[in-house]
Amino acid sequence: MATGSHGGASLQVALPLQPTRSFDTACTRVIDYLCAAIPMGAWAVTRVVDGRQLILTVRGESYEVGDGTSLPFSDSMCRVMVAGEAPRIAPDVSGVPAYARIAGALPFDVNAYVGTPIVWPDGSLFGTVCGFDPATKPDGLRAHMPLLDLLSSLLSSVLEADLGATSAARAAEIARREADVDPLTGLLNRRGWNRFLTQEEHRFRRFGDSASVLVMDLDNLKAVNDTWGHEAGDAYILRAARALASTVRSGDVLARLGGDEFGVIAVGCTPEQGAELVVRASRALSDAGVSGSFGHAPYSIVAGFPGTWRAADEAMYEQKRRRRGGPPRPHRRV
Repeated sequence: MATGSHGGASLQVALPLQPTRSFDTACTRVIDYLCAAIPMGAWAVTRVVDGRQLILTVRGESYEVGDGTSLPFSDSMCRVMVAGEAPRIAPDVSGVPAYARIAGALPFDVNAYVGTPIVWPDGSLFGTVCGFDPATKPDGLRAHMPLLDLLSSLLSSVLEADLGATSAARAAEIARREADVDPLTGLLNRRGWNRFLTQEEHRFRRFGDSASVLVMDLDNLKAVNDTWGHEAGDAYILRAARALASTVRSGDVLARLGGDEFGVIAVGCTPEQGAELVVRASRALSDAGVSGSFGHAPYSIVAGFPGTWRAADEAMYEQKRRRRGGPPRPHRRV
């Protein structure tokens, strides 16, 4: 049990030690516990990825920020804390120059800060548990440091267990995917793609991973079929599939979504890397004697995979329209 106080009332709060291998469940339990035991304007679990601080779980009424909010990590109090440039607990940030500088540039008031890192199994930074308050706090706030270290260590352990379970589930999923394979290309078919997106959505939301979705539509398949027959069309599709397969990375997901359309989920891929992947894939298609139009979009928790796929699809049709020099065509629902 731990003792917390809120509005002068003392309460006993049980530590969130119930067994779980779900990282998002553990995050929710830890944040709910901290809100009750150590009241702050907001408590959050964040993920640091691609130079951004992504809020995975947040509770509190003092700030208008929700799950999925992404902020620059370089100008954050958490970066200063992780770098060891300031203490993990600052009841009054005005007394800590590094924090005071950042607080002065924020569009909202932060006068008290608490933070502790969450690490990957190899010891590198995953993210943070952090708390903010618009008012200063008593010096007794510092006494909670051992508890905060315990909770961040708990989250690091659950993260490792969840990652192991996720990797095993992904491997089993790939082993079971025979029914989801396109017979011509050997790639995932539309059914397999949809199932994979549904299952991966929860995983990406849980860990805040980055990804890009790429969509490619063959430009001349109908002309090949009409001129040379469907066997030539099948060969054209196969050349496209092999060119794309030679371009994507290990761990990426490549699927044939329809007669002339392919999709890629590039896991751990930043927007810049997504654009580079499009360039490489376009070059590989050209080398194979195939022409295609591409679109890509970065994954976000807010849009989810359906919204990201839709954005990539729309970008692909915009490229196709520009090539043809015609008016925009209505976008398909995906």
